[in-house]
Amino acid sequence: MKIIVCISHVPDTTSKINFADDNTKFDTNGVQFVINPYDEFALTRAMWFKEKQGATVTVATVGGSNVEPTLRKALAIGADDAIRIDTEPTDGFMVAKQLSEVIKSEGFDLILAGKESSDYNGGMVPGMIAELLGFNFVNASIGLEVDNNHATVVREIDGGKEVVNCDLPLIAAGQKGLVEEKDLRIPNMRGIMMARKKPLKVVAPANIDGSTSTAKYEKPESKGACKIVDANNIDELIKLLHDEAKVI
Repeated sequence: MKIIVCISHVPDTTSKINFADDNTKFDTNGVQFVINPYDEFALTRAMWFKEKQGATVTVATVGGSNVEPTLRKALAIGADDAIRIDTEPTDGFMVAKQLSEVIKSEGFDLILAGKESSDYNGGMVPGMIAELLGFNFVNASIGLEVDNNHATVVREIDGGKEVVNCDLPLIAAGQKGLVEEKDLRIPNMRGIMMARKKPLKVVAPANIDGSTSTAKYEKPESKGACKIVDANNIDELIKLLHDEAKVI
């Protein structure tokens, strides 16, 4: 079974975010980038298939040379090889188109990804890839088993779970539950050393234009000062809720 895990190169959630050029560009200075947390669940599940069923695991992303440390970390975790599509991502549709071209040319059986990225939280790329390629697609996956050409996927739905049976090729978008957080892998020294020798292929992008452009970034407004109201002063509390908070 050939597996490809689509990973995103995203800012660590503890990083302080700023913008440059009159708030039209994301300022990467001082920002630590990591594998998208949702994609780590997918990668860890792919490693289980490699170890238990002899699958091969490829990781892929869209981006410039700055994303290669993220790919190397995925290789250190245990992926066999990596593909970098050499272009800057502009929107979810452009990323999906680029990845779908690689998936189509390489003939993968199982495509794993996180349900969304932790930077833009678009939640659109896996579904778009499935539509572009005509593959089966299951979102919000919290369980996945594969037997020959048949997959059983458990997905989270409102108020419960749903079990889906389908054939490969399949795109499964994962989240916490696909594996548990305690099962996520940290590269060890041996893995880091081996990752340096594993192939990282850089491919030219398909001739695809982005469908959107960014006009401006804006941070959320700072929270106002907290006002403490005496528990016995109900009239003042009602006045503040009505006149300032405007919630009643």
